[in-house]
Amino acid sequence: MINELAARAHSAPKTIVLPESTDERVVIAAIRAHTEGVANVVLIGDVEAINVRLNGQALPRGLVVRTPSNDEHQHQLAKALQAARAKENLTIDQALDRLNTPLTFAAMLVREGLADGMVCGAITTTADVVRAFIQLIGVAPNASLVSSFFLMYKEANDIVNTPAQRMVFTDCGLVIDPSAQELANIASAAATSALQLMGEQPRVAMLSFSTDGSAKHERVAKVQQATALLRSMRPDLAVDGELQLDAALVPAIAKRKLAHSQVKGKANVLVFPNLDAGNIGYKMAERLGGFTALGPLLQGLNKPANDLSRGCSADDVFGVICATVVQAQG
Repeated sequence: MINELAARAHSAPKTIVLPESTDERVVIAAIRAHTEGVANVVLIGDVEAINVRLNGQALPRGLVVRTPSNDEHQHQLAKALQAARAKENLTIDQALDRLNTPLTFAAMLVREGLADGMVCGAITTTADVVRAFIQLIGVAPNASLVSSFFLMYKEANDIVNTPAQRMVFTDCGLVIDPSAQELANIASAAATSALQLMGEQPRVAMLSFSTDGSAKHERVAKVQQATALLRSMRPDLAVDGELQLDAALVPAIAKRKLAHSQVKGKANVLVFPNLDAGNIGYKMAERLGGFTALGPLLQGLNKPANDLSRGCSADDVFGVICATVVQAQG
């Protein structure tokens, strides 16, 4: 999966900003992305400090490092920040001071079109990362909310003759208890993300503890309503809902439980009814099912910007950089 994303990123690299240059994993991933030509990487920080983390080795030629306090676009970005946060009535000096925060500086580079996307979260909380993304990069005009998803993948195993599996799980990291309309919007965005990043036609399962009315509860009704809304919004999609996980993934069970199934037990986009279910679900797939989770990736922003788990590896950071490039390719 990562190799496929890297190949697509390499075909048309985009400028990706990494504000957490104080983290060794981020620097290692930046060097790899630059060396392999998947992105035009911009690290935010100080060259000498970064080199110290490399044990005195110099950064590769062409890998850009920008220091907020003396950047050539400092005043342009400060004025843009004043406009973006107009309700705060920032003075120019306050805006310049705030730009010294690498996360803010990176987000303003993206906002102003001086970069195509950004990746952050290795050492910064999701709350701080997403707040900066929403406030500074902004929500896309056609989106009502920002949500998250994981790319879940398991490579083929020739020994036991199992094929590769690729799926999108949403929302596993951001929206705690979406309404029916929000759930439909999350599902629609995830279907688009699946097509964009996996290159597969999305087959959407709106998950519940009920299948086709087998249980009566307000939580079931929410998923039923969300399914109806999604179908009216996106008649192009194959959608099943509400349904249990086994009916989403096992063709024989789908045939038995859901005679009118569009997905037919072959879902590749799993939409969880709330954050409890989503977060537990992706971690179970990762820890017990042998899947690798890439993300959380974000959808609904004006421009590509993605979060990282603070437990990420350098390989994870590299994978998210590649995914962000592919998102920026449109």
